[in-house]
Amino acid sequence: MPQTVVLHERQHLYAAQPKTDIGRRLSDALLALRRAENAHADRALHSTRLGTLDFTALRYLVQAQRDERMLSPKDVIVMLNTSSATVTNVIERLVNRGYVTRVSHPRDRRAHYLVPTQAAVELVESAYHDHHAAIVNVIDSLGESESAAAAEVIEAIVRQLDTIAGPRQDTDTVAPQL
Repeated sequence: MPQTVVLHERQHLYAAQPKTDIGRRLSDALLALRRAENAHADRALHSTRLGTLDFTALRYLVQAQRDERMLSPKDVIVMLNTSSATVTNVIERLVNRGYVTRVSHPRDRRAHYLVPTQAAVELVESAYHDHHAAIVNVIDSLGESESAAAAEVIEAIVRQLDTIAGPRQDTDTVAPQL
């Protein structure tokens, strides 16, 4: 019974339904996509056997490495929006599991950077591989006009949502990979 409530809540819009049948179908599809994304995120987290904060930190470190950026513990504090004590514990757990190494700062002997190991990269990639491969598979199966139409709809929804939440701040930050 509780799971039924959760399922129905995720299928519910807290606004008027779209006016047309096809509009309602699109709305239902977007809600189903969100449910599938959330379910995958839960499965990915579970597959890593890491806590939420640890896995988030590891994803950020892997993404920073892809972007050829070096992150310090202070950067991770800002990115996770948590305390230095919490980040210290997260880093220790990741180091102890062989997912992160500390590398000395080239000019400041007191400072260091956090670098994900190859095992960390493989863990993050394996956690998301099937999910991302499924998305790419569907996109690659679409014709050019279908892809363009889908992109336009999604971009329009994002622009509308951004007017509510304020501008996205993804231009110079490390964002999680979905």
